Amino acid sequence: MKRQDIFWKLAYLLAAGAVFMIDQTTKAWAVRHLRFGGDREIISDLLNLVYAENTGVAFSMLDSHGDAGRWGLVAVASIAAVLVLFYFWRVPRTHDRLLGALALLLAGIIGNLTDRFRLGFVVDFIQVHYKDWYYPVFNVADMAICFGAGLLILDMFWTKKEKPSQEKIENQAKSTA
Repeated sequence: MKRQDIFWKLAYLLAAGAVFMIDQTTKAWAVRHLRFGGDREIISDLLNLVYAENTGVAFSMLDSHGDAGRWGLVAVASIAAVLVLFYFWRVPRTHDRLLGALALLLAGIIGNLTDRFRLGFVVDFIQVHYKDWYYPVFNVADMAICFGAGLLILDMFWTKKEKPSQEKIENQAKSTA
């Protein structure tokens, strides 16, 4: 790997670190200002800031498994973070959309993993709703994971699969012979 490629990948990881810090800072703010009934209406009938503790995964699924569930989710998230990081280093430097997606996924996974490891739950505080319809409360790490997953999906559809030319096929055959 070229030195310039390493520099750019480290820049993506620095951006992931920034997203992680924004996530942790906003969660600390939510704990301090919203935890004891400090809910705030930001945009009427659209956006509130409310404090919630999520012991499960997305939409509080699997939230009734106690400590076993907590440590199981910590293990799964840790493995996911390692796999994302491993894949991140294998992606070519020129594949910016995929590198950005993986950096966002990594930031989100580590952000929620940090909460779950330290606190036993994930701090959520952003509530989007319309009149009586409420979307589950979420946080910055959740947004990073969703945007990262969205970029991965876009990448699957927009990346053109390069068909190997006859010359490449012949060169591969020569190198294995």
